[in-house]
Amino acid sequence: MKYFIDIFHNSINKFGEQLCGDKIEIIRTDDSIIAVLSDGLGSGVKANILATLTAKIAATMLKEGASIKDTVDTIMNTLPECHVRKLAYSTFTMIKIDSSGEVYIAEYDNPPIFIYRNGEDLPLNKRKIVINDKIILESNFKLMVGDNIAICSDGAVHAGVGAFLNLGWQWENINDYLRDLSKVENTSRNISGNFIGVCNNLYGNHPGDDTTILNIKVREIENIDLFTGPPEDKDMDTWVINKIIKNNSKKVICGGTTANIAARELDREIYVDIDTMTKDIPPMAYMDGIDLVTEGVLTLKQTLELLKKYSKEDFITKATYLEDNNGASKLASYLINECTHVHFWVGKAVNPAHQNPNFPTSLNIKLKIVSELASELENIGKEVSITYV
Repeated sequence: MKYFIDIFHNSINKFGEQLCGDKIEIIRTDDSIIAVLSDGLGSGVKANILATLTAKIAATMLKEGASIKDTVDTIMNTLPECHVRKLAYSTFTMIKIDSSGEVYIAEYDNPPIFIYRNGEDLPLNKRKIVINDKIILESNFKLMVGDNIAICSDGAVHAGVGAFLNLGWQWENINDYLRDLSKVENTSRNISGNFIGVCNNLYGNHPGDDTTILNIKVREIENIDLFTGPPEDKDMDTWVINKIIKNNSKKVICGGTTANIAARELDREIYVDIDTMTKDIPPMAYMDGIDLVTEGVLTLKQTLELLKKYSKEDFITKATYLEDNNGASKLASYLINECTHVHFWVGKAVNPAHQNPNFPTSLNIKLKIVSELASELENIGKEVSITYV
């Protein structure tokens, strides 16, 4: 794909329930992405079982190429019947995006899907089909860079009923809010976190229903090349710098020795900005052609802590710590908001200040931090690769 599919989802449970009655299932294959949001009847354990079975069956069967009829048949014949209501019921929205950008959507009883293109609603021609007495709405369209797709469970529509809003947060109002949000937020994580936070506020922090959003944002591929640590073989210095400079990417250098290598190879000056120094984080520097220059291990370690903090936040409104004028905040902001792909170039030369020379290289602090950074970035949906030199 010539673009990046940025997917993220967020949920809140009905107040007093340990399990969510909504379920999201996402499967990425070599040639497609499949996402399913299912909402089980009721709440708690029973709803969770119904939703989980529905989402798992739907995603797995779509992955294997099953028809929508066979998929729905299997779901209906598999769901356990509720002893109270004598029903086996779970709503669902299924979406499949293939490698060419063709999108297939099947909707059953969830709020209508929200799709925006160029900041405007994208109308769909929905076809009604009947399977096992269930009316399924099918639609297709061709994906474009900038498109935003959002799927919500009906807990979003019910938010505020009897409290802040007499009739709840109506679909039209949600549509207006999500449309505006998709214009100003660059990541699906920020969109879904912001939205679910609003739903929680409308419920007065006591949700009356399980509430879920799945957001899909189609982004241009945005690369960051991050070079840290001198190569084990000094003859590789020129090769690494040339590779990074030629790439279509934002370029980040972490480490004083690494910055000196770049300055020497590029014949450029380094300018240190003392005003960006804090108690825990050394100052940033500037170099022509490099987007960000920071100190090495201390800054990377602090960046890792900021990423962990960010990934643990349930409802993101504004992560103000990413706006601080220091190397760790700047780097964390770059990695979170300004890229889809991150390539680490990690020099394996051992710095005696960071490691007991008697320890094996695998225990090197720098390598450990980079490995944890890669893991945190993957957890928030980034594509990460590492080259050791």
